[in-house]
Amino acid sequence: MTSSSGASRRQVLAVAAAAATAPLLAGAPAEAKPKQPKTWDLTILGTSDTHGNVYNWDYYKDAEFDDSKQNDVGVAKLATLVNQIRAERKGRATLVLDAGDTIQGTPLATYYAKQEPITSTGETHPMARAMNILKYDAVTLGNHEFNYGLPLLATWIEQLGFPALAANALNAKTGKPAFLPYVIKEVKLGGHGAPKLRVGVLGLTNPGVAIWDKGNVEGRLVFADMVATAAKWVPEMRRRGADLVVISAHGGDSGTSSYGPELPNENPTALIAEQVPGIDAILFGHAHNEVPEKFVTNLTTGERVLTSEPSKWGQRLTRMDFTLTRDKGRWKVTAKSATTLNTNTVVEDPAVLAAVRGQHAKTVEYVNRVVAQSSVELSAAESRYKDTPILDFINHVQTEVVTEALAGGEYAGLPVLSIAAPFSRTAVFPQGDVRIRDVAGLYVYDNTLEAVVLTGAEVKAYLEYSAKYFVTLPAGAPVNPETISDPAVPDYNYDVFSGVDYDIDIAKPVGQRITRLVLAGTDTPVAADARFVVAVNNYRRSGGGNFPGIVKTQVYNAQQEIRQLLIDWAQAKGVIDPADFFVPNWKLVRDGVPVF
Repeated sequence: MTSSSGASRRQVLAVAAAAATAPLLAGAPAEAKPKQPKTWDLTILGTSDTHGNVYNWDYYKDAEFDDSKQNDVGVAKLATLVNQIRAERKGRATLVLDAGDTIQGTPLATYYAKQEPITSTGETHPMARAMNILKYDAVTLGNHEFNYGLPLLATWIEQLGFPALAANALNAKTGKPAFLPYVIKEVKLGGHGAPKLRVGVLGLTNPGVAIWDKGNVEGRLVFADMVATAAKWVPEMRRRGADLVVISAHGGDSGTSSYGPELPNENPTALIAEQVPGIDAILFGHAHNEVPEKFVTNLTTGERVLTSEPSKWGQRLTRMDFTLTRDKGRWKVTAKSATTLNTNTVVEDPAVLAAVRGQHAKTVEYVNRVVAQSSVELSAAESRYKDTPILDFINHVQTEVVTEALAGGEYAGLPVLSIAAPFSRTAVFPQGDVRIRDVAGLYVYDNTLEAVVLTGAEVKAYLEYSAKYFVTLPAGAPVNPETISDPAVPDYNYDVFSGVDYDIDIAKPVGQRITRLVLAGTDTPVAADARFVVAVNNYRRSGGGNFPGIVKTQVYNAQQEIRQLLIDWAQAKGVIDPADFFVPNWKLVRDGVPVF
């Protein structure tokens, strides 16, 4: 028995040895794959250009917000999406960032800056209330954060439960950052015992603040180039331990500016990604575009930088997802992607609504106050391409205010012209009751009124520049009002003059379109050396839109808000009647023949 048993064992061992040395037969199982490295994931959610929208509400129409694409708006909608994603990712890292333009843009925001300013009442700003409920990790300052002055901005920042960033906004005296440049957030990538990741977030605001809000920041703040600022701080963040670097930038990605070349680029996001090594992703805003996912290759490293822009007003939420591995104590991003989520797919978050309910109700009550009666319905629907009474209403009030202010002074003998832009295509003064919201819907910006002196030659150059708004349409070509303007030129960068009569020939090339420019009510051509006082808003006068000749020393600047001047005029008159202010003085033509 013993002998037989030992032989069997030797046979088994021999077979095993032979199998170990024999070549693998076709169809035999392959060797086990090498062990894959463990991966972790991170999600970053991004908002931008919320512009004072908390509720899904249109204060100008006194109704739920709606547009032709069924978009919704507001931080309350964003909060629902954010909370859903946080719940879905429970136990895994999720950060929430904003790229700026937060405290301006709706009557709600204006009310707590102008009517009951948070600087004097001690009230918490509605956007602070809403965003604190949402629990952001950081917000970047947009250019509109500076609209109401530095004291109100400082008060709002103090009310936030998270950092406000702006690395390139520098103290004019010291050259040091006036706000927090960046934060490094340490997050756990999973449950108990999971490794930690240090995420650096750099905030960059828009250099255009130096022009658009010159009155609020001149001598106090200067604004450095966004690309150069990123090049300074990204390596510093890496040195301080940031494993992943994200930039929250309030600047578009077109590489162009609405102002002249004397200031740094307004929309440099793609340039930042191309020129500054060490950036993993950029959340950007300012341009109000929806860019779900766009990769830009860094010219130095060849790495692809993930970028995304979440539209405007809370209509979209950016979601960025990162997959990471860890090797020898260092993190590596192995995959990244982004998309935008539509807020019209969810209901408003009840906690955000509750936090702002009282302020929302007070704003609704305010904007529904009747200021005057209109003798007829006045609409802005055609103001871009036709001379309309509702735009003349703006120009008439501006002319009247400046004329009265300059009476008896050095400039009293000069004709007063006025400039207005068709900010809104939907504004209407209904026949009968005109309310504050109707006036605010016509003049949607918080601009103030100024005046400068222009020559006749400068007026013509200004009008030629403005006329680039229109596409070239030869005589006889069909005309569609919906496509008559160049999509590259926003409505707010097309200006209409009162006080002179002129024709714009859209059959002619840009720069040669003002074929008739005469003194008001006459056939007398405007002389090149004639002098005029021109009423204009502070945005344009300070260089917004890069219009020629307008950036000059003001002859009038009482810091009066144009929207409030319109409201005051209507209240004082009690009646808005086109017979009191409508003077048709311009038209579109082709070879001298009116287009409309």
